[in-house]
Amino acid sequence: MTDEEIITRISHLVAEEHELENSKIGEGLSTDEAQRLKQIEVGLDQCWDLLRQRRARRAAGMDPEAAEARPEGIVEGYRQ
Repeated sequence: MTDEEIITRISHLVAEEHELENSKIGEGLSTDEAQRLKQIEVGLDQCWDLLRQRRARRAAGMDPEAAEARPEGIVEGYRQ
């Protein structure tokens, strides 16, 4: 996946996140919607992590294509 493809994926996930959140203002999310929102958040974290890995590898003179998406348990465990 190229940087541009990752950025496009991030844009789509952000749009879906905003659409879901804005459609339920004042109502609260159903269980399914809350679960989907969590999936979106994890997907965003994974995409941002992958993009950072690629950029770091490129800056270090390494192959950005060797970067891999990390599992939920890793990216969700990062300290903000």
